[in-house]
Amino acid sequence: QLVESGGGLVRAGDSLRLSCEAAGPPISNYFMGWFRQSPGEEREFVAAVRPNTNSALYADSVKGRFTMSRDDARNAVHLQMNGLKSDDTAVYYCAAGSGYFVRESIESTYEYRGQGTRVTVSS
Repeated sequence: QLVESGGGLVRAGDSLRLSCEAAGPPISNYFMGWFRQSPGEEREFVAAVRPNTNSALYADSVKGRFTMSRDDARNAVHLQMNGLKSDDTAVYYCAAGSGYFVRESIESTYEYRGQGTRVTVSS
């Protein structure tokens, strides 16, 4: 089970830190990804880390503003979002995958997903 938290209503330029906590086996051995979905849009890739690394892959739209990290003590991952823009408004989901076929930026290849946390950025 994956549970996201940390969303909210902020102004453009503000920061938020999203968290995704897992119940179950250590997610350090899993691919972990963040995806988001804006109203009327398809879900899109935001960031991901491979198993046992803190080296993240980012979508071009968030590179340099967002930082994804692992928190093994809490069996969680975080997404630090700085310099938020109105275009970042979306429901943010985390996903976990352990299989050979996981591709970091493709959500359908992950096995587990959370329910999402809403981020609204006012301009």
